[in-house]
Amino acid sequence: MIKSVAMIVLPNFSIFEFATAFEVFGMDRSARGTGVPAFDFRVCTPAPGDVPMRSGLSMHVGLGLDAAADADLVIMTPYGGDRDVPESVLDALRAAHARGAWVMSICTGAFALARAGLLDGRRCTTHWHFSQELASRYPAALVDENVLYVENGRIITSAGTASGIDACLHLVRMEFGATVAASIARDMVVPPHRDGGQAQYIDRPIPPCGSEPMEHLLLWMVQHLGEDHSVNELAARVHMSPRTFARRFRSETGATPAAWLNSQRVLRAQELLETTDLNIDEIAREAGFGHSVLLRHHFAKVLDTSPQSYRRTFRGHMAAAV
Repeated sequence: MIKSVAMIVLPNFSIFEFATAFEVFGMDRSARGTGVPAFDFRVCTPAPGDVPMRSGLSMHVGLGLDAAADADLVIMTPYGGDRDVPESVLDALRAAHARGAWVMSICTGAFALARAGLLDGRRCTTHWHFSQELASRYPAALVDENVLYVENGRIITSAGTASGIDACLHLVRMEFGATVAASIARDMVVPPHRDGGQAQYIDRPIPPCGSEPMEHLLLWMVQHLGEDHSVNELAARVHMSPRTFARRFRSETGATPAAWLNSQRVLRAQELLETTDLNIDEIAREAGFGHSVLLRHHFAKVLDTSPQSYRRTFRGHMAAAV
């Protein structure tokens, strides 16, 4: 279970992507009674001192790379994929992976992981603008430019900006469960789950608050997960033709209506498995799958595990965290 987190920064790092991980792991929410633990959060760099940011500001970093030596999670911040990385940073990343720690990159931080050899033979991603360069410079890496994040063997790579939040929340969900991830997301006012397989090319990944018809429809769909929803019915609710609706839905969510509904139903099932004693048939009905066979199918497809195994794992995690 993750207790300590070390973020590695290099000169000209991106403040926004740094802040996305800091918001998830650096903010102490342990006193709020929601089950979120307090992480031992550290920022480190090869040469401690003032480290310039890409914005023209600078951050004073007092810790060297030895702060990452025993961290349960090591995060590589974006630094510019066309720049060399100090060998000491590469060694720190390799050592973290070798001892079984989680290693994560945000945006162009993936170039450091690739340079360290950690992406050889692994599916990975980075911001779509740099994906071809990453694939060209490191042909052993299996670069997928059409996803938000990729988890592969305790290594997580994410695309640009907001997808770093998605990757961090995904890791929290795996380590501490959907309820804890949802609590952090609610505090940050972001969706608790965007599947990593969603496309990076999303016009508006998070619909703005207000009277937006599609936003109200998404809320209504979450409140009616147990019902069947055809494209024709959903389109009628927002006064669109089915063809226009299907195109608009995908542009705003990055998924088809059926795929989006199934992801929400899996998320609901995760919460019920963690927080209730309902049996699998009851959870299948409550989550909107209707039958346990469908729940098991989608659980395996999305999470690569069974509902029973998930419950055993996260019940154990929650007990260990108390």
